[in-house]
Amino acid sequence: MLTLPNFLTLLRIIAIPLFLVFLADRNYAAAFLLFLAAGITDTVDGAVARLTDSRSDLGAMLDPVADKLLLLSSFVVLGMNDAIPIQLVMLVVSRDVIVLLGYIVMFLVHQRAMEVDPSRLGKVNTFLQLFTIGFVLVHLARPGLPLPAVTRLIEYLTAATTAASGIQYVYRGLLWHQRQSAAPAT
Repeated sequence: MLTLPNFLTLLRIIAIPLFLVFLADRNYAAAFLLFLAAGITDTVDGAVARLTDSRSDLGAMLDPVADKLLLLSSFVVLGMNDAIPIQLVMLVVSRDVIVLLGYIVMFLVHQRAMEVDPSRLGKVNTFLQLFTIGFVLVHLARPGLPLPAVTRLIEYLTAATTAASGIQYVYRGLLWHQRQSAAPAT
């Protein structure tokens, strides 16, 4: 079902390759503007879906996929450009791979999907990851802004919430596994 919110989410996904081209070409001002546009459409599609009661299963799946594709690709390319510490890139990517693999394993073991609701910590982490990318892009587009202490603080906060939310999701998955294992077979 192609509702307006789903269309906006698809536009975000389609814009990711162009965003990556801007990053690879080190056209950080254009990349930042496209990143900002993606953030605005993410906010708008959620608001429109709620206001018009046009939430859909497709939108519920596509929206986080669009966010993850944008974030992970941003971290990887900016890490390759030495704009973000490679350790932070590895942490962000590893966390998402571990969470995804855990979800797949739980599905294979129990033959049912685990309901995934983002935690508050996960939402804070997503915000900080988005903020980190935006902040780095602004700093790269305007290199005259000497903010190394602020940049380090943002990177440390992002690393801390990335690790903590990853641990939290693994813990939640293990609790779900324990409940499923203890439940009588139907």
